[in-house]
Amino acid sequence: MDNYFLDLEVIAPSCFMNVMKGELLPKNGMTWKLTNEIKPVDLYCYFNAKYGCPNGLFTLVKADTSDNLIHWDWNFATSDGLITVAGMNFRTEVIFRGDFKDKDLTKEMFVSQVKADMGKYGKKISEFRKEIETWTQFTNPYLRIKRAVDQNFKQLDSLELDPEQDRLKHPGDSSNISEFEESWHSLSIKYSAAVGLVFGLRAMLPVLAESFVNLVFYMLARPEIKTNDRLLKSLTRQNIDIRVQTLHLHCRGFERAVDYSSSQCKAFHSLMNERNDLLHGNVEVGKLAVGDIYFHEKTPLFKQYDDFWSLTIGASIESVRFTMIHSDYSAVEAFIEYILQQLNSDVAEHIRFAAEQSILGVNTKTGRLGFLLPEGIADIRVSVNDPRNPSSEAAPTDDDPLSNPVPDGVG
Repeated sequence: MDNYFLDLEVIAPSCFMNVMKGELLPKNGMTWKLTNEIKPVDLYCYFNAKYGCPNGLFTLVKADTSDNLIHWDWNFATSDGLITVAGMNFRTEVIFRGDFKDKDLTKEMFVSQVKADMGKYGKKISEFRKEIETWTQFTNPYLRIKRAVDQNFKQLDSLELDPEQDRLKHPGDSSNISEFEESWHSLSIKYSAAVGLVFGLRAMLPVLAESFVNLVFYMLARPEIKTNDRLLKSLTRQNIDIRVQTLHLHCRGFERAVDYSSSQCKAFHSLMNERNDLLHGNVEVGKLAVGDIYFHEKTPLFKQYDDFWSLTIGASIESVRFTMIHSDYSAVEAFIEYILQQLNSDVAEHIRFAAEQSILGVNTKTGRLGFLLPEGIADIRVSVNDPRNPSSEAAPTDDDPLSNPVPDGVG
């Protein structure tokens, strides 16, 4: 058994299917699951070097994209039956069909034998690895912020606030004090939560727009800029209004310059200024004012009488411009759409697609941007008795699988 997994015989797919159709094998197979006992890339390179290209059934029928349940597999024959080694999204499976259960085979035996054998194919493995591209995956900052914004809006809307309807009036007499206090306490909790959510949204909305500008710049920056690290960093550190106005100069794909005097850009710039005042705690009396009051020496003279609501909850929601937060989100979306409209239509579609990907990739050698894996990654359980009838189950995800998430970029 010391070399059991080193003497495997590659079997043609047609022969594999004939054996399965003929029901010549005992239906008492078993499956081993490998995660990182052997690195998936190392095992793939080793098999290619030793046995040639993958010859499994799933390899033959898989789509020509990165969106597959099984990405590669090899079929082998032994005197005891058939063995399939398959690479999936979350693990490698070694699938046995035949009389294996009483052979004292272990997963550790497979791992140790393969690792020891890799050294014999070191030169071939090294040659094969030259064909493999290295891509660095990274989180899409724009989508990360957008999802946080959308989640905050979802929580805000779930509070079902209506300042006009919720506004409590002073109790008519002392008999209503207890009921008033209970209602006031409940409303205070809801509106305090709302103020916090709106405060966060006011901080994030301009950042959402800026992150989109940064994504466009990263994807479309001219080659002479991308390859000049100092120039690249200098341009990305410029004020946002300068970056927006010079996108057409520093990026490919623009058919027109971004007009910063447009209504969309003006609305975005206003949001950015408000965000800065909010985050830095700037004392802008005109923006923070909640009303005037007169004094005669030390005697206050009210311009008008206010109620508890106006001086507390009302003042809080007014300070964060609660009633305008949805329209401000619309202003950000309009700004993003305006930038897209200045692009060549094909390039704009690439940007739209990239903006919806939570994970992007960049080729470490060429710098090419790619969309590497589907948003929703599925899992599959292969029956050891019938390879033609696998069962699949979706992995936890917030998104639907993409139809064609092949590595691709905008050039």
